[in-house]
Amino acid sequence: MQYTLSDLRLFLAIAETGNLTKGAEKVCLAPSTASHKIKTLESNIGTLLLSRHARGISLTTAGEIFLRHARHTLANLEQMHADLMPFAKGLQGHIRLWANTHAIHSYLPADLAVFLGKHPTVSIALEEHTSADILDAVQKGDIDAGIVAEPNDSRPLTLLDYRDDRLVLITPHAHPLAKNQRVAFANVLHHPFVMLHNGSAIHTFTMNIASQLGQHLNVRVQVKSFEAVCRMVSAGVGIGLVPFDAVAQQPHLPVSVIDLDEAWAQRSLKVCVRSQTSLSTFTQLLVDQLTTKNNRT
Repeated sequence: MQYTLSDLRLFLAIAETGNLTKGAEKVCLAPSTASHKIKTLESNIGTLLLSRHARGISLTTAGEIFLRHARHTLANLEQMHADLMPFAKGLQGHIRLWANTHAIHSYLPADLAVFLGKHPTVSIALEEHTSADILDAVQKGDIDAGIVAEPNDSRPLTLLDYRDDRLVLITPHAHPLAKNQRVAFANVLHHPFVMLHNGSAIHTFTMNIASQLGQHLNVRVQVKSFEAVCRMVSAGVGIGLVPFDAVAQQPHLPVSVIDLDEAWAQRSLKVCVRSQTSLSTFTQLLVDQLTTKNNRT
């Protein structure tokens, strides 16, 4: 099969307008030229993509498939241009960084702002993943660095201290649990929870912990940030599981903080890399920024 990007753009324009002439105008071609290019495209592919009729055109089944892939291909091309454009404007470094929910919502915004302020020619592709997925990606070399909760893992990776915090339970002041200073997680699972959204690393982690206990989490509301969890809990929607630092940043909210009687509640966050000797210059600078206490905010 032979076709060009201009063929894809023409076909997309015709499909979106439902008219060959209007589609041709959209890509600055004469209707006769557009008609010839589409017939050549169909000939090269070996099947009809468009059904012609008096009121315009419609897509054949093959045309629907071609349209879906054409859109995907052109979107990927535009993303490639967007990714490359900063380099044409002087970008010198790009770092692939994955982190768990805790790090992304609590510490990284300020820490990365400091780093990028010092290194304006660097870009960072930051994604949220579970600690297990981050370790896999670092080991495979898919990313430059990751931030994980201290793993019980024997992989030959380098782990460097980043931050220490703990997961705590928060409740409204009037909640029956509020009088407790410390509780076991298994004893609170029947209460309605406010949680982060599906797909967040801490959501996956918490669901797995509940499953290991042979129970199911009673999730009443799901939100996008720890701040929203705290606000929902303070309003009486449910109870929440958040890093202590997240609730400490909102002292004005009327919530009670209860420690969890669980070893996993202590969260020692680590920067994870395959080997410090193999890091790019800018990745090493970022690792230094995150792991040197005097460099943090």
